[in-house]
Amino acid sequence: MSVHSELKKITTETLRKMKFDKEKITMLTAYDFTTAKMVDAGGVDSILVGDSAANVMAGHETTLPITLDQMIYHTQCVVRGVDRALVVADLPFGTYQSNPEKALESAVRMMKEGGAHAIKIEGGAEIEDSIRKIVNAGIPVMAHLGLTPQSIYQFGTYKVRAKEDAEAEKLLSDARLVEELGCFALVLEKIPAGLAKKVTESISIPTIGIGAGADCDGQVLVYHDMVGMNKGFSPKFLRRYLDLHSEITGAVSRYVSDVKTADFPNQNESY
Repeated sequence: MSVHSELKKITTETLRKMKFDKEKITMLTAYDFTTAKMVDAGGVDSILVGDSAANVMAGHETTLPITLDQMIYHTQCVVRGVDRALVVADLPFGTYQSNPEKALESAVRMMKEGGAHAIKIEGGAEIEDSIRKIVNAGIPVMAHLGLTPQSIYQFGTYKVRAKEDAEAEKLLSDARLVEELGCFALVLEKIPAGLAKKVTESISIPTIGIGAGADCDGQVLVYHDMVGMNKGFSPKFLRRYLDLHSEITGAVSRYVSDVKTADFPNQNESY
């Protein structure tokens, strides 16, 4: 049994208190019931139903193709498997950027139909009106700055962001803005560790880093990357805790061999 399993349900307020108490926040992605159950049992504080489902579940090259209906489905599956963790769901590309009314409608659907505890959206000043609209409706919003994968065609690359002074200043300004707008936390993706430290110390809401150094208030990784299901993805920031790709393909290979040689099922496995 996990040491965390008896602790009470995590809320947005819990995360704020963890920052205040200097207790690191843990976050992993999940996209289905079975994975969510395992991740929650492992004691993670928050589960992100990421639009990275477009990549790891559906095989798309970017996160852009996934729809709101698909994200709602994944969120429903995850919520059913969770007892303790705070479930945050991404609003996908095109559901919030240009129109605050549409943004609110998307967020409401994610909460009502998906059962999410909070939503996450990418961007700062550009989506200020959408953030304000969603927060004012009483929906918790996690912001996301730095490398924002939904803007990949604008960036043209997945390289580290905010290395230059102008972009670093804008990121710091956006971080203060999302705090002011009422976001409860901020994901910082692929930015220099020194800048992430500065941002973390400049705002009162928790920062959760991915490729943003050790000074963020917490860390997030994609579950499939962390357990080594993805062979081809090896960014500098990733630590693999298992090599499931080898484990699973090996198990499948042994199963195939046992069936082909009539070793499975044996007498004990038959009625």
